[in-house]
Order: sequence, then structure tokens, then C-alpha cells
Amino acid sequence: MRTLKVVNAIELATAYAAARYGVRVDGEEFPLLVGERAAGLESRWPARSYAFITAWNPASEPRPDDANQQADAQLVARLEALGIQREPAWAEGPDGKWHEPGWLLADIDVPTAAALGESLGQAAILAWDSAQPVTLRMLAPGPSMDAWKEAVSNRELPYDAAACVHWKEQQRDAPPNG
Repeated sequence: MRTLKVVNAIELATAYAAARYGVRVDGEEFPLLVGERAAGLESRWPARSYAFITAWNPASEPRPDDANQQADAQLVARLEALGIQREPAWAEGPDGKWHEPGWLLADIDVPTAAALGESLGQAAILAWDSAQPVTLRMLAPGPSMDAWKEAVSNRELPYDAAACVHWKEQQRDAPPNG
């Protein structure tokens, strides 16, 4: 397992929460936005739960495409061995300059998805139950409660997105009242 070093957890969570995610099911693309429901996707591809995961650029450190493609092939083999349904998905920066492919998984529980993400050295995954907002699951320890409160009150994270950021080893299912 890779060790993840996070310099500024709030900045990383802010970037991930602002990213655009999407999935392609039967040729149709569906957006996935942290803090919003994915009703269109869920009606087209029903499941009890969902998770977005990528094997690209562990710990948010850019790697050559061939290394990323090899890691992705290994992830696909693991998903096939586990019998997990998947559809091609992606994440990209709001400006469109950063893009990496991944997979949307169906009927996978959060602990299994988080363990898979951690084993790949990922800093976060998306995971949510059907009919609930898309949730960002940070796989690194979160900031102090004071820093988190300040970030939310300073609107570093939009409130809807902040309410859907969960931190490893901390039960913080909603932002604190600032």
C-alpha cells in the first residue's frame, strides 16, 4: 500500500469537490457533481450504491501515461476478480486542463471502495447511496475542526459540496455551522 502525504487537506478537498466527474452508460454521458444527486444516471443504471475510482496519478502526483494505463489495467483485473460492475468514467478540472479516466462502480459498499482507493494510493474517491447526493470520501486524515470550520465559513468549499465531504478517521458528515 502506498503512503499518502497531504500538504493541505483543505486545498486538496476543495480541488476535488470542484472537479467535474462524469460517466458514460450505453453511450450517454451523465455528470457527477459533489453535493448533487445523480438522478439521471441512477434511473439509467440502477444500483444500491455507487463509487468513482481511478488508478491514475496516485497521491495526486502526475505519472507518465504508460504507468497510469498499467495501473488502470491492474485495477480492471481486480474489479473483474471481485465481480464488480463498472462503466467508464472520468474526472477533470473545472478548466478542463486536467483529465484522468476512471471507473464508476455499482453496488459496492463504502469500506470496500475506500480500501480499494487506499490500496491504489488515491487521495479520495466518490461514493454514495442511490437517491443521495454524490459524496467525496477523502482517504487522508482531515484538517483540524477549527481549520475545517474556517474553510467552510470562508466559503473555500461551497456549502452543498462541503456537506458532502467525508474525511478518513473523522465522522464529519456535514460541515460545522460557521
